[in-house]
Parts: sequence; structure tokens; C-alpha cells
Amino acid sequence: MTSDRANPTLQDVAKAAGVSTATVSRCLNSPGVVVQDTRTRVMEAVERLGYTPNFGARAMAAKRTFTIGAIIPTMDNAIFARGLQAFQEELHTRGYTLLVSSSAYRQDVEDEQIRALVARGADGLLLIGYERAPSVYEYLARRNVPVLIAWAYSAGKPQPAIGFDNRAAMRSLTREVLKCGHRSIGVISAMTKGNDRALERVHGITEAVTEAGLNPADLDIIETPYEIENGQAAFDTLMQRGAKKTAIMCVNDVLAVGALLRARERGLRVPEDISITGFDDIELARIVSPGLTTVHVPHREMGRKAAIELVQMVERKSVGVSLELQSSLQMRGSLGPASKR
Repeated sequence: MTSDRANPTLQDVAKAAGVSTATVSRCLNSPGVVVQDTRTRVMEAVERLGYTPNFGARAMAAKRTFTIGAIIPTMDNAIFARGLQAFQEELHTRGYTLLVSSSAYRQDVEDEQIRALVARGADGLLLIGYERAPSVYEYLARRNVPVLIAWAYSAGKPQPAIGFDNRAAMRSLTREVLKCGHRSIGVISAMTKGNDRALERVHGITEAVTEAGLNPADLDIIETPYEIENGQAAFDTLMQRGAKKTAIMCVNDVLAVGALLRARERGLRVPEDISITGFDDIELARIVSPGLTTVHVPHREMGRKAAIELVQMVERKSVGVSLELQSSLQMRGSLGPASKR
């Protein structure tokens, strides 16, 4: 049975809340610019009347869909969660909806997802890292879809990015490891093919080792997908081959936690017998024992500023400005002097 009652209009909501229709529009599209008391009255009227905005009409009028697409490599762990949450929160205050896809670190999957999001009318895209075929950037340029890079920053790249220098951050951490007297160092890296963030972090390690007068060829490096279990298995492999390791550097906290757990299972004390470091400073890094020495990535600041810049690009108020954010070292209990045993 259908109701004869007409759908409530914007004017109905404005009358019920005692405000103008323009104020109602601002509450729905850009709630962050409306004072809390007014916003509360308007949203109560929206709820009471059962009003649903006609976003189709809005999109036609603005020639935008007010949706932003983001493609992240994985949803399996917390690497991207904090930054993406801040990204979504900032988009919401500006009247945009976020659509998220995960590529599982596969370039062919990311290519498909980019085209699917563009086909669905995404006004702009947030992509992780720079590395992808030039044809992808050419396709987005032809479709006039703004794209912003996050979780990476390189002054020499043409694409606008809000991120940090992965190589410099890992170089700084490696210097601290070397200061502690470590010379036999194992490295657990993510797969570097198609992952410029992991590759840059490995380069940061090799540069610091070279800077210290050591031979980077002596580094024992294993590449493995981001999983705690893979960090455990890689730790076993490193401890079974070559010279005795006094430090294991991981390019991600998830792998580092795996290595730390396996060290304890093998009866090794951290950091007395072996030091372990990570990268990202996710929640796990603070709650494991001992706390994980790692690189703190400004996830929330990056997500928020990326949303601001990408919306500016979508609204043709910016041609795309890159911004380098500063990471920092978090020195915790997992790094200590090199074992003399």
C-alpha cells in the first residue's frame, strides 16, 4: 500500500527548524561551517520529517557526484586505518562521501578499481604511493579526474602528494641502530615490486649503512607479504643463515611484531640478545612488550590534509600542491646496544 503523503522538501525542513533553506543546505553539505546549535535543530528536523536529500539533483547542478575514491593496498591490518579515518572525517565535513577499494598490492587490480571508480563518477582519487604505469596517470588526465598521492613524498615527482619521505625516515632510524653498535643487521621487507614505499625504506637502510662505511651487500634482506605470521617465518630464516644477527629491521610494524613474537618464542631477550625495529607506529607498536622502536608516521594529519587538498583540486581551487609531512623516531624498548655474546 502506498502513502499519499508527499515526500518532505528542503522548505519543510527549513520551516520546522526555523532557519533558511540555505542553512539547511549548508548543514547537509558542509556541516563543519554551521554552528552546533543550528546544526542540531536542522538534523532533528531532518530525522523527524524523514527528509532525504536529492543528491542526484545536487550532482547535476554542480556537475559533480560529491564522491571521492580511495584505493589502498590492504584492509588486512591497521597500516592505513588511522589516516583513512581522518581522510573520511574531513571529507564528511565538506559534504563528500568516500568510496574505498583494496588492491591486495596487485597493480592489475588497482588499475581495474581506478577505472571502476571513475566509471561510477568519482570526482577525485586518493592513491597510495607513486608507482604505477604512466598510462594510468594519462587515463586520469584524459578523464579530467584529479588524483592525489599519499603515504609517500618525493620532490622530483610530477604528481601532487601529501606524504612523507620514506627513504629519509628509514635512514634516520638506521643511523640510530648503527649508533647502538649493530653491524650484523637483518632486514624484513614487504615485497618491493610495485611498492615504492617499501623499496624506499630499504634504500634508506642501505644508504645509512654505506654512509657508515659498511658494505650494504652484507645486509641480509628478506621480502615477504605484510602479515604477522610472515614476520615470524622471516625471523626464523634470518636467524638460521649467515652471520649471527644482532638487529632485525622491519619496514613495517606488522612484520616487526611478528619478529618480536618469534624471538620470544625462541627464548631470545629483546633487546638484550637481539634488537628489533619497525615502521609506522601503529597501535601494536605501543602495546607489545617491549614497546617497538619505530618511525612514527603522521597518519591523521596526512589523511586530513589530503582530504582538504583533494577537495580543493576537485573544486578547481588548486592545481594540486604537494606537501611533505615530518615523520619522527619513537625510541622504545626493542632497540638496545649490540649483543656481545
